[in-house]
Amino acid sequence: MDEIEAVVIGAGVVGLAVARELALSGRATLVLEAAERCGTGVSARSSEVIHAGIYYPSGSLKARLCVAGRERLYEFCRKYAVPHRRCGKLILATQPAQLGALEALAAQAQRNGVELLALSADAVQHLEPELACVAALHSPLTGIVDSQALIGALLAQAEAHGAILSTRSAVTRVVLEASGAMIGVNGCEPALRARTLINCAGLESIAVAQLMEGLPERVPLPTAHYARGNYFTLQGRAPFRRLVYPMPEGSGLGIHLTLDLAGAARFGPDLEWLEQPDYTVNTQRAADFVAAIRTYWPGVPAQRLVPAYAGVRPKISGPDAPSADFRLDDAGVHGVPGLVNLFGIESPGLTASLALASEAVARAR
Repeated sequence: MDEIEAVVIGAGVVGLAVARELALSGRATLVLEAAERCGTGVSARSSEVIHAGIYYPSGSLKARLCVAGRERLYEFCRKYAVPHRRCGKLILATQPAQLGALEALAAQAQRNGVELLALSADAVQHLEPELACVAALHSPLTGIVDSQALIGALLAQAEAHGAILSTRSAVTRVVLEASGAMIGVNGCEPALRARTLINCAGLESIAVAQLMEGLPERVPLPTAHYARGNYFTLQGRAPFRRLVYPMPEGSGLGIHLTLDLAGAARFGPDLEWLEQPDYTVNTQRAADFVAAIRTYWPGVPAQRLVPAYAGVRPKISGPDAPSADFRLDDAGVHGVPGLVNLFGIESPGLTASLALASEAVARAR
């Protein structure tokens, strides 16, 4: 029987941030990743936006960890030469009926400790001449990051402090005992004991928790809901220097315009509820994309929009419910010392990753 101090399940941005945090604290740490390489799931299929912390309910984990994680992420990127840019973003009211909601959004951001600048339509035209709106909010704290470079830097830092990554290592059995968790990989009997186990498996986090023999049922596990977001790319360079967001709608932030570090524009995500994860881009939604984009960019050249990729958000609230907060189930929830299950780590998970890691590791004690 092999023993190790800590095991992290999942090597996405959050899992690697957790592994780094554990390793920095001096704990021998193993990261188990089912895929052939790290960061191929939720982390690889995002908008790569560093969020300011505007939209989330005050006092929620999303609000608190996004604001704290944002500054830590910018500092990490500067320190370890991860390509990023604090480009700012515009949130647009495209019709007078949205002005009240725009003011409410500014008030919510202020409650979260995020200052926004109110702009008139003329001021927006001065910044981004191609846009159409009646008013806007400018978020100077929003940015973009190379997510793959971030994954590589987190892994490098975790490994530099002794963490070990094992890919093609799907966790298939977990037996919880008083002395720790017994873990079986790839169908084998449990042969590894860990005193600390942190489940960061993203889309599979609930399925992994369901494997845990001996997990008390005092608090039911959440139900997994899958929301696909399609992305379309604009061929050629875009005439924008900032990210552009419409007013939020439903469970998402609307089809927004983001930029990569080379200046190329992509649009999305939209929102499609699925029974099971599916990363196929739904090209039939192209016309809906064009219609949505034209509300704030009337001159969008529809012929230059091409399918890019799709992501799936690991939601723990369904289409008829308010968007759920991050959920970190620790011993205070389930009564098992050293075990933390992370559920519903969707956006702003990338932005919050370093703060999330500190929170999860603190709760694992």
